[in-house]
Amino acid sequence: MSTEQTSAPATGHSYTLTRTLDAPAARVWQAWTTPGQYAQWAHAAPGSVALDVRPGGAWKATMRTPDGAEFPLTGTYVEVDEPSHLVIGMDAPGRPDPTLMTLHLAEEGPRNTVITLSQSCATAEERDMAEQGSGMLLDGLTAFLANESKA
Repeated sequence: MSTEQTSAPATGHSYTLTRTLDAPAARVWQAWTTPGQYAQWAHAAPGSVALDVRPGGAWKATMRTPDGAEFPLTGTYVEVDEPSHLVIGMDAPGRPDPTLMTLHLAEEGPRNTVITLSQSCATAEERDMAEQGSGMLLDGLTAFLANESKA
């Protein structure tokens, strides 16, 4: 499993993370958009994940940090282009508009997929927290796919 990850230099309040995964794009898409699979790798509290993966469809998950703190998250899917592109709106307290995270999958050969996550945030602090959270998501996804390929 390749875990090569790059980070584009932060510009303003945006970030981009790119990682190469040892799985076809359709498999990565399935792991990201199937509630039972997403819950296994995304640090979600048991029973908290609901995903209606279609434009305008709602999603929710309660994320659990390594120290046990829980953060309920909600939002909607803005763009869905299976199996290569998602734009996910995340509700932010006190903001009228959602924060958008873009997920792009590009196959490199029959077994590798380059995943790119990007997001623009309102502040540098928000960006840093979101980038750390996205890195944790990519770590969890990478481990999930690696364990699955060993089974």
